[in-house]
Amino acid sequence: MNTNEQLIRHLIASGVLYSPSLIYAFKVCDRIHFIPEELYPKGYDDHPLPIGESQTISQPTTVAFMLELLNPTAGNKVLDIGSGSGWTTALLAAAIGRDGYVEGVERVASLIEHAHENLEKVHIHNGSISLANPSVLGKPGEHYDRILVSASATEMPTELFDQLKPGGILVVPVQNTIWRITKKENGSLESTEFPGFVFVPLITSV
Repeated sequence: MNTNEQLIRHLIASGVLYSPSLIYAFKVCDRIHFIPEELYPKGYDDHPLPIGESQTISQPTTVAFMLELLNPTAGNKVLDIGSGSGWTTALLAAAIGRDGYVEGVERVASLIEHAHENLEKVHIHNGSISLANPSVLGKPGEHYDRILVSASATEMPTELFDQLKPGGILVVPVQNTIWRITKKENGSLESTEFPGFVFVPLITSV
């Protein structure tokens, strides 16, 4: 695939991308703006690519699959854990529109400056990325409509459940399985698992 349009057609044909708001997000947040320049020839390949510091930008199929599970909705407050080069933050921000906001957190400080530059390239102004607190996961005390985790935890990060609003959704890889956790209005949790994925590990302490 040589263009973003071809990549999007591939994702739609594969059945992993179908929501109009997310199709729009993939159109305006071209992956090429979130990878190192030397990798531009591979920018639309459906594979993960290195972005430095032993981190990767995930395979587009996996990103689309996870975002569809997350079901970002206009006006949502979203937490994006493991923002990397900023692609998922940008996609989420585009999908939820100007009335929503995405707070990205990233533990690799050297990636954050580039991520901010990348958000500017695609004109995202309702999202930001900050350095993650190394002693906690997410933002304890804050509450979100949606939480996306883009790196694999060794066990379910239950501390994120308290950061979900009632009606909220958490999508998180645990080892090689993607989990979708929904918090019902009464506070109970409903979970669905989707096995067979590979991610970089989630750093939970330094």
